[in-house]
Amino acid sequence: MHTLSNSHFKQSFWRPAVLLTLGFWLGASLLLDWVIMPSLYISGMMTQASFSTVGYAIFWNFNRVELLSAAVVLTGVLALSKTQVNWRRNGLVLSVILLAIALLDTYFLTPQMSAIAIHLNAFDAEATIPSSMNLLHGSYWVLELVKLIAGGALLNCCWKQEA
Repeated sequence: MHTLSNSHFKQSFWRPAVLLTLGFWLGASLLLDWVIMPSLYISGMMTQASFSTVGYAIFWNFNRVELLSAAVVLTGVLALSKTQVNWRRNGLVLSVILLAIALLDTYFLTPQMSAIAIHLNAFDAEATIPSSMNLLHGSYWVLELVKLIAGGALLNCCWKQEA
């Protein structure tokens, strides 16, 4: 008689959970970075005063989804590493990197970029982008690139793992 604590059951549950979560997370990141934000830029929304508020609301929600996804991926990788003998340690390192990126985006980059972007002086006719904003945008894109590479490597590692 098979019980729920059978290791085969655990293997068959966590691997698809990690695969689906990574696929959703990376797909949503690509959609946000390459479709939604460029559409807002092209439509002229970035020149409006309320853009920082809208951007913060979009990224606040998305960052929480990223944190949840990173937690599911890390939990799944930890479970897989305990139930499968031949699971690679690289998966654990990659999932911790993904969690660290989600934490940096949520608690450092998004609040900093939103604080810099808020136009507080209504009498200032010329609204220029501060140089620190360019540094934060560069940091964001580097983290996004690392996230996509690490997530793709982890997705590949999970995909090739035997069920």
